[in-house]
Amino acid sequence: MTELANLRQRYRDDKNALFAELSVSGASTRGVRRALQRLARLTDNTLRELWQRAGFGADFALVAVGGYGRGELFPHSDVDVLVLLPDGSQPDTDQALKMRLERFIGDCWDLGLEIGSSVRTIDDCVAEAGKDITVQTSLLECRLLAGQARRFRTLVQRLGAAMDPKAFFVAKTLEMRQRHHKYENTPYALEPNCKESPGGLRDLQIILWVAKAAGLGKSWDELARKGLATPLEARQIKANEALLSLIRARLHLLAHRREDRLVFDLQTAVAESFGFKAQVPGPGDQTARNTRRASEALMKRYYWAAKAVSQLNQILLLNIEERLASAEPGVQRLRPINERFFDKGGMLEVASDDLYLRQPQAILETFHIYQTTLGIKGLSARTLRALYNARPVMNAKFRADPANRETFRRIVMEPEGITHAMRLMNQTSVLGRYLWVFRHIVGQMQHDLFHVYTVDQHILMVLRNVRRFFIAEHSHEYPFCSQLAAGWDKPWILYVAALFHDIAKGRGGDHSELGAKDVRTFCRQHGIDREDARLIEFLVSEHLTMSRMAQKEDLSDPDVISAFAKRVGNERYLTALYLLTVADIRGTSPKVWNAWKGKLLEDLYRYTLRALGGRAPDPGAEVEGRKREALQQLALHALPHLAHKALWDTLDVSYFMRHEADEIAWHTRVLSKELARLAPGQVLDRSIVRARLSPEGEGLQVLVYAPDQPDLFARICGYFDTSNFSILDARVHTTLEGHALDTFEVIAPTMTEHYRELIGMVERQLAQTVDERGPLPAPTMGRLSRRVKSFPIKPRVDLRPDEKAQRWLLSVSASDRAGLLYCITRVLARYEISVQLAKITTLGERVEDTFLISGPQLQVNKRQIDLETDLLDTLEG
Repeated sequence: MTELANLRQRYRDDKNALFAELSVSGASTRGVRRALQRLARLTDNTLRELWQRAGFGADFALVAVGGYGRGELFPHSDVDVLVLLPDGSQPDTDQALKMRLERFIGDCWDLGLEIGSSVRTIDDCVAEAGKDITVQTSLLECRLLAGQARRFRTLVQRLGAAMDPKAFFVAKTLEMRQRHHKYENTPYALEPNCKESPGGLRDLQIILWVAKAAGLGKSWDELARKGLATPLEARQIKANEALLSLIRARLHLLAHRREDRLVFDLQTAVAESFGFKAQVPGPGDQTARNTRRASEALMKRYYWAAKAVSQLNQILLLNIEERLASAEPGVQRLRPINERFFDKGGMLEVASDDLYLRQPQAILETFHIYQTTLGIKGLSARTLRALYNARPVMNAKFRADPANRETFRRIVMEPEGITHAMRLMNQTSVLGRYLWVFRHIVGQMQHDLFHVYTVDQHILMVLRNVRRFFIAEHSHEYPFCSQLAAGWDKPWILYVAALFHDIAKGRGGDHSELGAKDVRTFCRQHGIDREDARLIEFLVSEHLTMSRMAQKEDLSDPDVISAFAKRVGNERYLTALYLLTVADIRGTSPKVWNAWKGKLLEDLYRYTLRALGGRAPDPGAEVEGRKREALQQLALHALPHLAHKALWDTLDVSYFMRHEADEIAWHTRVLSKELARLAPGQVLDRSIVRARLSPEGEGLQVLVYAPDQPDLFARICGYFDTSNFSILDARVHTTLEGHALDTFEVIAPTMTEHYRELIGMVERQLAQTVDERGPLPAPTMGRLSRRVKSFPIKPRVDLRPDEKAQRWLLSVSASDRAGLLYCITRVLARYEISVQLAKITTLGERVEDTFLISGPQLQVNKRQIDLETDLLDTLEG
């Protein structure tokens, strides 16, 4: 045991010394590969000593496989080894061999080696490699550590003879495609996996795997010598590989385990290990333009490296594929497109390697041809390489060239292919070099807890969403948007607005205003008509307005609609803004959009369209129209004549303004039966709770009718919070007889097929909660997510009177957590404040809630300050 203990201590000491070397602060990536190789050699020597201790015979062999087989080892990566058995060995029947294997593997774990072991004969290895591409890949990089060299050479020869380079290439590229899809096909995730994400280390390893399988080379320098990569590409691959490797190594060291994701918790620590520091504006800097987290600087560097890896991966894999295809009989024909380009089997091929250096105007022409030529599905390796090498000519002169501006204008105005063209331009770095303002937001993180993409990827996602409105095959997704798009004459106006709407993010100041200036310059430079340019500028400057109005204002208020109608001015501007707003919200995160937000935006559009049509909002006519429609629906349910009067006589105009005819009919149908059972003069002394599937097709709509009490709203919110329902909207009304008639739109954590049981549970439990008088229960403090902890939002409370000075608007903004809404409503209840309308907006992990409130306490300045202070304390937890 003493010998093993000494070996363990020596291994740990040497390993910790290497870890310290990898942890040295500074941004230099020199030496990282050498350090990883030294860690692998240290592990090699340790395993050899353990192998000797285990007493294996001379005809056994110990082989390093997988990543460890490459001769590099990350601090907490698995140590993958193969125990190569003599032919005919059977550990299951040979008890002595089984005990030897168990002792060897046990000693490895006791020593602190995270061992991943397999025990096979040569025949087993060849058979498994033929069935499983993962095993074949792992054995491709095998390396002898100890034991019989002749047996190892036989293994390598047998594996080489069984290798089909073309089949291996196809399998690995398909595997890569699946992996990329798992990571949403983008290197720009906010918490990327620096090994597995697109543009990560795995993309570089795949190149070497398929090259080695085809006998084309084992290193970047060898690939360059064989013409598969240029010397410049080989240098850039090695530089980016070193950066990604150092990031991964430091992630392991900081997490004290194998962690390949750049999670928010570790981003700042990794950034500081590279010497990045937070940039804070000086005392005289009012724009906060230079404010930047240390993690932001690191992530921008990571994204640029990942982008370069993605480009080089595509170039080299296409080159290897062509080299493999050239070994087969038959010649691939080139079909001329014009004097500069060919169609090479569906890939766009340049006529000469130096085309772009001689004729820079052909750069943008590449994407116009890609966009408009039938059958072209991508760029060839030769074209991608020529673009990669032509980056220096895409300078200020290139951007100012009238011919290039005209070509870009044509790309934007083409009826089809805009999404694919812009994405390809961004992938090849052309978009950022032509639109210099776009270059600044490539890889720009957004620390707002609801955008899950970097700014450039969000912009391209919004562009995609707008384009889908104009494609018939996608009309089922958002039928109303597709209907409006069908009547729109110039889709390119919306494309340009989408391209510029967030282009000024990260500069400081109002990005809408700055973006409007940028797009004004763009329109002038690209010869866009004044009227169209004015609309585009309006869309960029106002792209947040419609969302804010729909989610925070009382849409039943005619003054709100009139003010918005005046702001947009006409139907054309309104329609364009509506389409861009829907596309923008959908492009933030898959979790942000829901059917209720869609309804709010559509309602705002329809109400504003009516106002723009010269039909000024007439509350009286609107109410009568809704009443008539509700009565028609009630007649279909055979409700007795005048049965509605018992309820309607207790309701004022504001109720009918805030509820649709369908909701009024439902409320009446449910409540009239209960009210009809009361004797004359008798008052309902218990609550009625009814629920149904939401008419918007998502979640439940819940009606609560109960004797009013100051803390009723808080009590209801407390039930929904403890039951894990998310409240999207609440409309609170008090009847003339002092009953609360509240309607909630909620989403259940899981909506199962057995929704009737869920509805029954809500009706029963919520009624019981409301009828239980007494103190409100204490809130349960929910845990903050990792993202919220890493990027906390400073809580904000804004209390101001509405425009009529009759009620108050309370706006709160904070990081989301379970039970937060209940905490807010408990504070309001304590101040005896009535909530008349609540709009609950959850943007990822940020909440922005708006309440329309009233109460005598709000008339006293000191009580207002006390209320705001208590709310801030609550939001801060």
